[in-house]
Amino acid sequence: MIRDLRRYARQTNTRLIIGALILLFIVGDGLIYFIYGPGAALMGLLCLAGGLLPVLLAWLAVTVLGWVARRADRD
Repeated sequence: MIRDLRRYARQTNTRLIIGALILLFIVGDGLIYFIYGPGAALMGLLCLAGGLLPVLLAWLAVTVLGWVARRADRD
């Protein structure tokens, strides 16, 4: 049996990121909802989404640059 350790590492990193986001949004915003109410929970969601937006934009830029570099390397 051949082990692809790069695939395993990528899969593990993906699962860790998804788990952290679930904890942040569900548990974190759930606690805000139970302690402060629905208005504060909505504001918490907006703040979390606003904080996540630059991270997603940076990830998208790196992904697009990687795609462009792979296409340019083929030619």
